[in-house]
Amino acid sequence: MNLKGKNAIITGGGRGLGKAVALLLAKEGVNIGITGRNEENLKATVQEIKNMGVDAAYTIFSIDNEEAVKTGISNLVEQLGGVNILINNAGIGDFGSIEEMPSETWEQVIHTNLFGVYYAAKAVHPYLVEAGEGDIVNVASTAGLKGGPNMSAYAASKAAVVSLSQSMMAEWRKQNIRVVTLTPSTIASDMSIQGGLTDGNPDKVLQPEDFAEWVRDILKMNRRALIANGSIFSTNP
Repeated sequence: MNLKGKNAIITGGGRGLGKAVALLLAKEGVNIGITGRNEENLKATVQEIKNMGVDAAYTIFSIDNEEAVKTGISNLVEQLGGVNILINNAGIGDFGSIEEMPSETWEQVIHTNLFGVYYAAKAVHPYLVEAGEGDIVNVASTAGLKGGPNMSAYAASKAAVVSLSQSMMAEWRKQNIRVVTLTPSTIASDMSIQGGLTDGNPDKVLQPEDFAEWVRDILKMNRRALIANGSIFSTNP
């Protein structure tokens, strides 16, 4: 499918995976709305996107605040003139053992990674219904398929995103809304490098642009086709 002229909202779009997806979709002629908390990053990314000849806008909110999410999504829809695609990318990764990680930190990871997906999808859904079609891409993780040491909060949050996303797909599929659940392995993002999960070696480890190409290709599939779930791994990490 030709994506030119569509409008996409990307949560956590000011850097990392979100920014990579934003830039690649902009190359396809998609107008981009990005969200986040760092205005400097958002401004710079929006300007980069506008230089590619498409419309771009940003709004600042914390993804774990439902009212802020609803208001922010509404503002972006108004600025872009509609929405066709939501990339639910925003998330955090705090790592540590179960006994050492403070409960407040553990709960915040769940609230941000799970509730953020729920809030954003719920806010966008009415606009997609009104348009008669749309796409929601929920970014989970292979950690949500199999937990590991020192990642209990992150793994639990992503496992919940997998299940939530599959329920969304089951409920909204017949409204011509494609809900895609993605479970990437470790990618050389700021979060994974700073968290010590990878050294980011571009010869061995997945890069944000690899993820972006995957998302783009899924969105370009004919609307009769739905990739319900997908994983991507580094070939020789």
